[in-house]
Amino acid sequence: MKNVYFISDAHLGSLAIPHGRQHERRLVRFLDEIKEKAQAVYMLGDMFDFWYEYRMVVPRGYTRFLGKVSELTDMGVEVHYFTGNHDIWCLDYLEKECGVILHRQPVAMELGDKVFYMAHGDGLGDPDLKFRMLRTVFHSRLCRTLFSCIHPRWAVQFGLSWAKHSRMKRDGVGEEPYMGEDKEYLVRFAKSYLQSHPEVNCFMFGHRHIELDLMLSRQSRLMILGDWITQFTYAVFDGEHLYMENYIEGESHP
Repeated sequence: MKNVYFISDAHLGSLAIPHGRQHERRLVRFLDEIKEKAQAVYMLGDMFDFWYEYRMVVPRGYTRFLGKVSELTDMGVEVHYFTGNHDIWCLDYLEKECGVILHRQPVAMELGDKVFYMAHGDGLGDPDLKFRMLRTVFHSRLCRTLFSCIHPRWAVQFGLSWAKHSRMKRDGVGEEPYMGEDKEYLVRFAKSYLQSHPEVNCFMFGHRHIELDLMLSRQSRLMILGDWITQFTYAVFDGEHLYMENYIEGESHP
């Protein structure tokens, strides 16, 4: 089989990331380098820093990224897009115009002879009450209907500004480092899920912006994919081996 790739958390369009066009081009170059080797690409959420889709309007920009995704799907490469906490408001634009397979919930599926459990990772055991309350609001159909009444000119700017404010607050202290197996909530979730689903060979998550490859048992492991802001990390499954890589421009990549 050809390679299967996993990436997450590019946060394209973020007002807190300088040189946004260069940031997008780097991701596009990566996708261009792997397109001939890829059977599928799994994008595990927050590829956009804010994406809110109206029935007849989508946010401006991202043309290079969306064009490259469309090129991959036109070539027959499966592109699976998982919504995250920054881009949960997808309707059908990415599916109809770019040919992606959209996932709004965690998915367990077989790739080769392995079972993968994949999700962005938000909401899976996170103990932060404030975040859980916000997530409930963001997923509320009523709140979405009310937000849709705001003109896109102000709604999209508000969303991007909110996301920037959230990132700037974290940038003062950095991303929370790995907290250990007992405290890392995605690790706790995976261990709990594994008790009733021992067939899962790999849990694949984004969201936390840390690079982690952890064996949970002799048959199961967990990966957290880092990000495409400072780390430029991704995972590759070639049908037999699963491993993490860092994208460095100018070097050849598997």
